[in-house]
Formats: sequence, structure tokens, C-alpha cells
Amino acid sequence: MSNGYAALMPDRYAVGKQQIEARFGVKVIETPNAIREPDWLYRNPKARADDLHWALCNDTVRAIFSTIGGYESVRTLPHLDHNLIRQHPKIMMGASDTTVTLTAFLRAGVVAFNGPPVMCDLAENRGIRPFVADSVRAALFAPQPFLFQAAESWTEEFLEWTDPASQSRERKFIASEGWVWLQGTARASGRLVGGCIEVLEFLKSTPWWIPKKLWDGAIFFLETSDEAPTPKAVSYWLRNYGSQGILERISGMLIARPARYTREMTDALYAEIRRVLAEFSREDLPVVANMDFGHTSPQMVVPLGCRAMIDPVAKRVAVLESPVA
Repeated sequence: MSNGYAALMPDRYAVGKQQIEARFGVKVIETPNAIREPDWLYRNPKARADDLHWALCNDTVRAIFSTIGGYESVRTLPHLDHNLIRQHPKIMMGASDTTVTLTAFLRAGVVAFNGPPVMCDLAENRGIRPFVADSVRAALFAPQPFLFQAAESWTEEFLEWTDPASQSRERKFIASEGWVWLQGTARASGRLVGGCIEVLEFLKSTPWWIPKKLWDGAIFFLETSDEAPTPKAVSYWLRNYGSQGILERISGMLIARPARYTREMTDALYAEIRRVLAEFSREDLPVVANMDFGHTSPQMVVPLGCRAMIDPVAKRVAVLESPVA
């Protein structure tokens, strides 16, 4: 379901595969078309849907991880059998463009996982970072509720994946400012719904858009991509959610740390979010920003469809039920 980078950068993919197996004690196998060139995958969206069907129906497969993101997974949806997702519910994890597939799982009533793809944080230089490993274990391996944690440090430094030598260099991480509590004082709970805000735009007004009933009382989480959409663009998209009646339905929001933003852009983004919420009389809505599930690293796991709670007084965000029970 990815954009074919595993074929272009086999060394980076191999590191991710090895580190997943070593850290979590699992065996990684590829779907039939996982290691294909990007052009071939682009020309064959049905083959990518077939890969998901193969994984769902294969009894030896317990979980499905996206290799990486992309930009047009929406083209697989006409070929996707949603009944297979319901009949064979399995762990599906990815981020960014994989929001398309995660939303299909959500619509089918199956918990899905917004989390690190194989070639990103799971192939991190010099090993998977403890924050990422702990989050994956809490969400995928431990059948119990858990707290979201704030990473102590973060980075958006990129070291060239086509150069195997760069894999031995640790990226430069800087101290995290922690979460930013933008507004709201009352505790809120609801099911987690959301993903990459640009990718969700691909789904609006299509048969695959999130139905209104799934927004009722939901905690809406969103990230911006590494293309760094302007704060104004994000406000336009959010205003559409308000015009649909979604902002009045939700119980809270979680915002990822924006990638490739200056401090001024980040401040402007948070101001725009508050401004749009005020336009729809949602100054009461609890909103937590600067969280670690976006296009910066490290990336935690957010389980779509699970009930979560935002507690502005205690400064806690918790998943209230096991995603895998």
C-alpha cells in the first residue's frame, strides 16, 4: 500500500525489517507486491488493494505495517473489499497517506493504528528509539488501557536513505517543549478519529468519507504532512469541518507537532485553530497540540476507533480501552 520506496531504497527497508524483528520478536514477511517499483505500483492500484486482501486472509499474518506513506492511496479504494476487513480484523499500522486505509478500517468497525511505517521510525538510524518501541508495545502488544506520553526530544533532520553509511549516524534530537494545551478546561472522552489532514481532504464528499455518526463525541486528532501546508490552508480545511457540523459534534482535539514549521508558523497555526473553533462557538473544546504523532520523530501510535480521554486539569491524555483486546 506504500509508494514503492522499498524497491528504490532496499537497504533502508532491510534495516526496518531487521529492527522490527529484533525489537518485537516477530517475523516480517512481504505482501506479493510490496517490493515493486513506484511506477509499477502507481499503474496498478488494484494490486495494492489485492496485497491488503492477501494479508487479511493469510492466517499466518497477525499485523499489517505500511512500508511508508505516499500521495495517492485513495486510488486503491474502488478495489478494496471492506467486508474482508470486517471478516478478518487485524492490526493495520501506518501514517500520512495510509490515513486512507486506516479510515477504511475505521468505517468497517475495526480499530486501526496511526503509527510509524517500516522505513521511518522503525528503521531509525542506530536502532528504534525507546519512545517508539514503548508506544508500539503499549498499543499493539499489551491488552490494557494506556497513557499517551510526551517525547523528551524530537527531530526532523533527514539523513539520506540511499546512502547505507548514513544509517550508522544518529540523527540530532533536540529537547522537546512538551505538549501545548491550547484551550479547554473540562475533561472530555470519545473515540479517536482522524489522521493526516491533507489526506483526509482526498476523502471528503466521496463514498469513503467518515460518516457523521463516527464524529459524535469523537476526539479528532490531526497531523500536517512534511509538505508544511500554511496555517491559513489548515484553517480553511478546519472551517469545512465546521460547515459540515463536525466541530460541534466532537469532544476534543489532538494536534501533532507540525513538520518543517518555523516558530512563527507554529504560533500562527495554533492561533488559526483557536480562531476557527471560536467561529463555531467551540471555545470550550479541549485542544492539545505539539503531540508526537506527526511527520517529526519520534512517532507514537494512536489507535483509531478506541475511546480516549483528555484531562486538561491533570494534563493527561489516555486511551481508555485496549486496542487489541
